[in-house]
Amino acid sequence: MPVLSYREALNDAICEEMKRDDSVFVIGEEVGEYDGAYKVTKGLLDQFGEWRIRDAPIAELGFAGLGVGAAMTGLRPIVEFMTWNFALLAIDEVINAAAKMYQMSGGQYNVPIVFRGPGGAALQLGAQHSQSPEPWYSYVPGLKVVAPSTAKDAKGLLKSAIRDNDPVIFIESEIMYNLVKDEVPDEEYLTPLGKAEVKRSGADVTVVCHSKMVHQSIAAAQKLSEEGIEVEVLDLRTVRPLDVDAIIESVQKTNRVVVAEEGWPMCNIGAQVVDDIQREAFDSLDAPIARVTGLDVPMPYAKNLEKIVTPNAEHVIEAVRHVCYAN
Repeated sequence: MPVLSYREALNDAICEEMKRDDSVFVIGEEVGEYDGAYKVTKGLLDQFGEWRIRDAPIAELGFAGLGVGAAMTGLRPIVEFMTWNFALLAIDEVINAAAKMYQMSGGQYNVPIVFRGPGGAALQLGAQHSQSPEPWYSYVPGLKVVAPSTAKDAKGLLKSAIRDNDPVIFIESEIMYNLVKDEVPDEEYLTPLGKAEVKRSGADVTVVCHSKMVHQSIAAAQKLSEEGIEVEVLDLRTVRPLDVDAIIESVQKTNRVVVAEEGWPMCNIGAQVVDDIQREAFDSLDAPIARVTGLDVPMPYAKNLEKIVTPNAEHVIEAVRHVCYAN
């Protein structure tokens, strides 16, 4: 199998779906002539033309609304936000239009739309450009929220998202576009939405995570293995809907849990995971659940402070030792 970067896998997914279905098109800032702010749409303008690769002005609310309207009339838009931080300007169209239209219309209108772009911290982008938006959108019924960690999953999940008849929030990572590379099948495949995957098997403790924290958790697991602690890393992949069955199955196997994510600690994805575990598998726990998150502050610009605020493998190691009483 060829090895693709996270960016290349996303590009492949869009290209394949545009070839398969003429109703798929891309709209967003710089997606055409500039090949996308992070080059995910590289080459697509030449291949599909400006009718299907639509450069939009810096007006997130406007082109998000155009996408919702297009989806209601039978097209399948892929709306690219240069960053999910800018999508805050379009949140009314995402939440009050896309997420609610099927219910408000009594089932008359599906809204098959994908909103995609990078989220989370990168390198010294400051407080306004380093936010993890997963919890904001996961709160909303009518949306599906995806945050892949590998190139293989990025491609398979994006293809599934494009084919889905409901609006999908697809959160990528600036850090992972180039750094993450793995084998991606040549043949056609889809990765189902709403299904977690065990990225590393272990018997002593489960780390539930998604996106960049999957890589930090695997690095932590490799180091902890040298201490005789075998960590199971469960990649959620989709954070709404959560694959509660997969979470509970792993907890019942290991009896100890760490939940790791990049964002702030208040009302985040991990808090929901903890709630699901205490309701469905409390008697399987041999220790209280530990959580690893970013610090509860806006992201600082200074490199040394950014490093302190952002969770990493060492934080996961410390949490695992804590739940295993190995401190």
